[in-house]
This record gives sequence, C-alpha cells and structure tokens, in this order.
Amino acid sequence: MDVPFFFQYLTDRFLAGNLQLIHLWEDVWRSQPAIVVSRLRAMAGFSERIPARLTQVRRIDKPTAGRFLQENHLQVVTHSKYKYGLFLPARYFRVLSSGFAIEPTEATELLVAVATFSYPRQVIRNGVSHRSVELVRFSNRLNVTVVGGLDKLLKAFTTDVRPDDIMTYADRDWSNGRSYEKLGFTRLEETAPNRFWVRPGKWIRHYPSRLPDGLTENELPANGYIPVYNAGSVKFVKISELGLRRLND
Repeated sequence: MDVPFFFQYLTDRFLAGNLQLIHLWEDVWRSQPAIVVSRLRAMAGFSERIPARLTQVRRIDKPTAGRFLQENHLQVVTHSKYKYGLFLPARYFRVLSSGFAIEPTEATELLVAVATFSYPRQVIRNGVSHRSVELVRFSNRLNVTVVGGLDKLLKAFTTDVRPDDIMTYADRDWSNGRSYEKLGFTRLEETAPNRFWVRPGKWIRHYPSRLPDGLTENELPANGYIPVYNAGSVKFVKISELGLRRLND
C-alpha cells in the first residue's frame, strides 16, 4: 500500500465495521491539549449540553470570531466573509453545571458556538451556475455541545445571504461526516490525504504552502523533517431551496 494512503485506508477499515477511528497526531496533542480533551469528551457524551432553542444567533465581528476559534478549534483560523455566533443569555446559565466557569462572572451572555462562511463564488452543478458558499469553520465552546447549534447557524446564514448551496469538508482524522448528512448535506467525494512536515522535538506542523526557514520540500529531510499524511477529507454540499428551484427551472 502507498504510504500516503495508509491512514485513509485504516479509517475505511474501521468504518466498515461501524467504528469511528480518531487519528490524534502528537503535534496537535502537544499544542492544543485542552481542545483535544474537550472534543473527545464531547464525542463520549460528557460535555455541557445546551439546547439551541435557548440561544440567540447573530453576526459577529472578525476579532470575536478569531479569538473564539483560536481558543476552541483544532485548525488554524482562516479568512472568511461571514461570521455568526450563538449566544446563551444569562437567564439560561442555569442549564450549565455548577462547576462550569463563566468569565467575567457578571457576564450577561455567553458565546457558545461560532460558524464562519466564505465569500460566494459561482460554480456549475448539473450544468447550472450556482452561487456557492463554503462553511469554513464551526466550533462549539470548550466542554460545551450546543444541541442543534450548527443547524440553527446554517438556517440564519441561509436566510440572510440566500446562497444556492453550502459546501464544506469533514476532516477524516476526526469525523466520518455523518453529522453533516443528518443536516441535509450530500456526500460528494473524498479528497486525497494532505501531506505535512514535522521535525521531531519541535512538533510544529508545516504544509507545502508554508515551509520553514525558506527551505524547499526536497531539502526538508536533510534538515530533520519527516513527511506525514493525514486521512484526507470528505466534501459535502447542501442545496438550498433557492438552489433547488434553479435546478428544476
């Protein structure tokens, strides 16, 4: 088997047995242990659960979205056009456990989930031009799961922006994408594994587009870097009612 596809193959083997395999890379664990633990606890059902109906959704600014994602999402913050947040009003703080810390203590609301979306672009689907937007990032707050949160954010965004469809990717290191399918997304394709480089002892991830110290990829092995390939991603798309009308016209 080709080395680049090993972890993708391993993921498929476990999935065939109805098992979810998590690939936890050492650089991720060393740099973001709190986020890793929060995500694993959520998958095991041990996070604070907040019904989305108790939250309020509204647009947020770039610094607010950036800080939240930096503190709560495993992947790097990327540029986006639209940023939405879910806020839990103080009158509903009672649904949180007594040990859940809220700072500042006099806060009138708590930002519990964020979703960001790209600029619209024109794509051709079934021979029809579509105004497509990418769901770039979604994250719950550390140790929190907003039940129905992503669905509420998607509905608010679709009402405001009226895209023909929303596209996104599920990281197969952590997800099989079934949560997207439950929200009406359709699986389009699997992407090839991504290659990144790590130097043992440093544990800083470098992608081909962001190589260290002005080095080329050919020079990396001689400088102690090793190539690593993840499990790839799954591409999904959700056609809006407006997009469906375009397809049916």
